[in-house]
Amino acid sequence: MINLALDFTSTSAIGYPLLFGGVLLGSIIPIVPTGAVVGAGAAVAMTTTEMSLPLVLLLSTLGAYIGDVITYAIARLGGEPAIRWLSRHQHADRIASIRAQFSRRGWQIVVVGRLLPAGRIPVLLAAGALSYPWRRFLPTALVAAAIWAVAYALLGIVSGGIFDSPLVASLIATVLVLLVTVLMAVIARRQTRAPDAGKLLRGGRATARVLLIWVIVTAALRGLDSLLPGFTMTQWWQPTVCALLLGLMAGIVWPLILRIALPFALFTLGIGSFLVVGAGALAIFNAVPGVEITDFRTAVAVTVGMSSVGALLSSVLALDAEEIYFRRIARRGGTPDPAHDTPPGVIFLQVDGLGYDVVRRAVRDGDMPTLAAWINEDSHTLEMWQCDWSSQTGAAVCGILHGDNHDILGFRWYEKDRDHVMACAHPRDAAEIERRHSNGKGLLSGGGAGHGNLFTGDADHVTLTMSAVPLLGKGVRRGRHPKTGDGYFTYFARPANVVRTFGSALADIAREIWASASQRRADVRPRVKRGGIYPVARSGTTVITRDVVVSAIIEDILAARPVVYADFLGYDEVAHHSGIERFDALAVLRGIDKEISRLHRATRLSPRKYHLVVLSDHGQTQGWAFADRFGEPIETLIGKLCGGEPSTTTKATKPSSAAEGWQMGAALAEGGLIARRLRGRVERAEVNPERHRAPSGEPGAVARVAPGVVVVVSGHIAMVSFTEHEGRVPLETIEREYPELLPQLVDHPGVGFMLVRSEEFGPVVLGRDGLHRLATGVIIGDDPLQGYGPHAVDLIKRVDQFPHCADVMINSRYAPETDMASPYEPHVGSHGGMGGPQARGFLVYPKEFRPAGEIVGAEALHRVFRGWLTDLGHPDPAEEATKVSDRVPLP
Repeated sequence: MINLALDFTSTSAIGYPLLFGGVLLGSIIPIVPTGAVVGAGAAVAMTTTEMSLPLVLLLSTLGAYIGDVITYAIARLGGEPAIRWLSRHQHADRIASIRAQFSRRGWQIVVVGRLLPAGRIPVLLAAGALSYPWRRFLPTALVAAAIWAVAYALLGIVSGGIFDSPLVASLIATVLVLLVTVLMAVIARRQTRAPDAGKLLRGGRATARVLLIWVIVTAALRGLDSLLPGFTMTQWWQPTVCALLLGLMAGIVWPLILRIALPFALFTLGIGSFLVVGAGALAIFNAVPGVEITDFRTAVAVTVGMSSVGALLSSVLALDAEEIYFRRIARRGGTPDPAHDTPPGVIFLQVDGLGYDVVRRAVRDGDMPTLAAWINEDSHTLEMWQCDWSSQTGAAVCGILHGDNHDILGFRWYEKDRDHVMACAHPRDAAEIERRHSNGKGLLSGGGAGHGNLFTGDADHVTLTMSAVPLLGKGVRRGRHPKTGDGYFTYFARPANVVRTFGSALADIAREIWASASQRRADVRPRVKRGGIYPVARSGTTVITRDVVVSAIIEDILAARPVVYADFLGYDEVAHHSGIERFDALAVLRGIDKEISRLHRATRLSPRKYHLVVLSDHGQTQGWAFADRFGEPIETLIGKLCGGEPSTTTKATKPSSAAEGWQMGAALAEGGLIARRLRGRVERAEVNPERHRAPSGEPGAVARVAPGVVVVVSGHIAMVSFTEHEGRVPLETIEREYPELLPQLVDHPGVGFMLVRSEEFGPVVLGRDGLHRLATGVIIGDDPLQGYGPHAVDLIKRVDQFPHCADVMINSRYAPETDMASPYEPHVGSHGGMGGPQARGFLVYPKEFRPAGEIVGAEALHRVFRGWLTDLGHPDPAEEATKVSDRVPLP
């Protein structure tokens, strides 16, 4: 009798009925936390021999299944009173939304509804109300109940594997189940702020993905246990527990830590994050009983391995990568819900250095299928725009974003009054350029975002923006840019992104080395040296910045920001060193086109409608670099002509066909028309030919090619300044002090034309066989601007009025018959001046926009963009806005 009583009071005799009854009751009347019941039962089964884990899973599945069938039957057969009773705590909109999904995904809805907190009752109500067939419901409900039982039993298995006491294990399992339930409920509530709110499958896929990742990471830890000698897990349950703890650290704790350690991650491109995560992993492994790990280095190795698995897993599972980004944004606070009358947003995507001629062929030949599809579908149009004389990113982007590029002579130029070379790619100089040109009403003002640009365009959100680099760590500048670096942070907050990006970067380095070697083997010309640090620098533009910029743009889309402007640098960088249409440059272009397509798809997830505009800031003209073609840099040549030290540069690198390629003939040997006229002016003035320089003054901060002479090159433009004269030095003074300079330069086969200012005639353009007086339009001999475009005269006149215009502005010679010119920098594809494709940018925009018409200069392009935004309903800043600051240089 006593034994019979003990049998009825044993753990198994009490536990099995409680388990089955609790799950059954909670599945009909949701007053019992059924997940906690299953977790506690699994924990007891792990810590005692009186309960069987398979039987726990079986009874949990049967209890949940029978309860779901009863609830479904009540909803289908019980009539209106029964349905009102079941739905008494449910939101009507949620039930209606789920009912709408049943027509397409009935069985998926049943499975997901069982897994999600508060998802089961609305699903069963919708199934009953729609008379979902019994033959489909019964097997689907059984599968759903089995998956649900296994999922919650895993938490009990983890707890029972750690703690020996059945009571403690069951309590810990219950706590874990409740924490998971609360976390999933919070996620579900936040997702109601997103587009398509109420779609059960969105949250269900997230839950299924989390569970799958947990299983795979557990397997990966077991694999690392076998591979790494200093890492050992002695018990079967330890990988499961460590995977859970590592997931919590990576998903919750690590982003919080990184917000504090942002500068550390910022300046290490995310690599330093592995050190911090490795330290956290080391602490976790030491805290879990029985896990043996030798040192910190092994913990970092485990972290890298796990991140690699995560990167691979994300790539495999993320069939819709934009939805992954969407969920991450939603978890961080959701997306805004724009007002009904919110105007459509515009995303401007700049493909740096891609000329109009090249993009037309790329569309034709299939290298840019996304743009080709838009044009073929007649949704977008492709047009050309004329760049400024300074056809480079600094002048173009400042003009486009701020509507003003006055006094920007090149990517770098010399300012005589400060004895300083301004460089657009230097953070301090970029900030100063923006200070001079920003009026606070730029293209991106009013909540816009800019990524990968030289200047901010007065955006509130910027990433990888040169003029904002000096602001990092300093907070807000004039109340703007509170989100500087956020896109960078968001991307590198996930170690898996770091692994994926740097893995792609290493692959790109290998591609560059192979492409460079292929050019050398095939003796491709023109070409430049591509060794040293360049392969690493290339991967920085083609992979790293591209990934960060795309991630930041997707965040902007999901945050419904009104205007976004971003620059893709990769093509420009590769075309500089490879050529404008060589195979590796076109491969990079195809990659950029894929990102444009990805962003186009991402706009569909935004609560705001978006239009995409694709453009370039300039093109590129291909040719032999001046120093390679003629044996010495133009700085050295000018230095010699101005009395500097003779060049030590040999002509060994000069191609044997250089003269033929440039159609050099006997006429060049004796000098052209303008060179003879210049020498005649010197002779008539009776200038001492020995006076080749002005008296040397104090050494300046900028290197001189000869005493008192500074030469700065920017692509196809070379700028000569005579530092011992204030202001603009006239032609007549140059002739007296450097009588051979202008004649030698104007006759040089690498010089197309030069701009100088005459005391008598004003601005004069000199060429080998003619001159053009810009003030009067008088042309003597052949027009030196012939072949440089219909707007050459007006563009050069504008530059002549710039306060810091150099004393001599030299443009490289362009050969229309070969479509080539020799840049003054060591590039194959280059830009910065006039001549060929470099001066022709492209613009692809929706046909529903107002026609752009003829666009001459970046400031005109800014006005077109501003007009489009105004037409869409965006606020129009005051046309006569007061400058934020006057044009006083920094001390």
